[in-house]
Amino acid sequence: MTAPEHPTLQVSDCGDAAIRVTARGGDAEQRWRAVHHLADVLTHAEITGLYGVVPTYESVLVEFDAVFTDHQVVTSVVSRVAEELRHADPAPPVARTFRVPVVYGGIHGPDLDFVAEHLSTSAEAVVKQHTAHPLTIRCLGAPAGSPMMDGPAFGRPIPRLRTPRSKAPAGAVAVAGTQAVIAPAASPGGWQIIGRTPLTLLDLNRDPFVRYRPGDVVAFFAIPESRWAEFDGQGLEPDHAVDLRGALAGSAPPSAGVGAVSDDSLEGLAHD
Repeated sequence: MTAPEHPTLQVSDCGDAAIRVTARGGDAEQRWRAVHHLADVLTHAEITGLYGVVPTYESVLVEFDAVFTDHQVVTSVVSRVAEELRHADPAPPVARTFRVPVVYGGIHGPDLDFVAEHLSTSAEAVVKQHTAHPLTIRCLGAPAGSPMMDGPAFGRPIPRLRTPRSKAPAGAVAVAGTQAVIAPAASPGGWQIIGRTPLTLLDLNRDPFVRYRPGDVVAFFAIPESRWAEFDGQGLEPDHAVDLRGALAGSAPPSAGVGAVSDDSLEGLAHD
């Protein structure tokens, strides 16, 4: 039996004060774990000059302050770290579950009927699919730390609006392509809104501004509009945590990743 291919992490410049690390090879899950493992290592290394590490589905944007360092130094260090992590099998993170009540359809979900028609099914069936299984948060997107999730198993991609809305409300629960999202704040958008949650995701008086992180899961459940006031204004908090780190035998949790990288790999950036 052939061993699974480990993703290769490729480093390239990205503007005047950033580099991009992209995972190549392996499957989508391996690429996602690889870039988030790298991001975890770089974030906890306290490297002078680095001020932003932003992982997505299969790449990481590493931002730095050109007053303290430059492309050559950052690329050299990150490349060495990436090479040391190349054959690592990072385990899934400790996944916390966030239960999210949703009022589907009507004024809260104006695109539910369109999505149902596109899938040749009923609005009730769309809601059933959307609430059937928890959805994994893969990364935080714009605006305001939107939880970008794997979409429900609809069977086909959902098209975006031909003309984006100038304003979608905070709490909008939407789908597009093969993804799902909740809007933490009011903003323009072209996703199909199938419902809305009365919970508050974004709190600018808290650090971090949102409670969820990549690897967490969201479990949607339907509520009637008559229960809106019951949840209105409540902050989104985790329901419980599930430790999935034992799923891969012999692998270390992401928090142990920093210790798996030699001090030599960080030499040159970890300076005063």
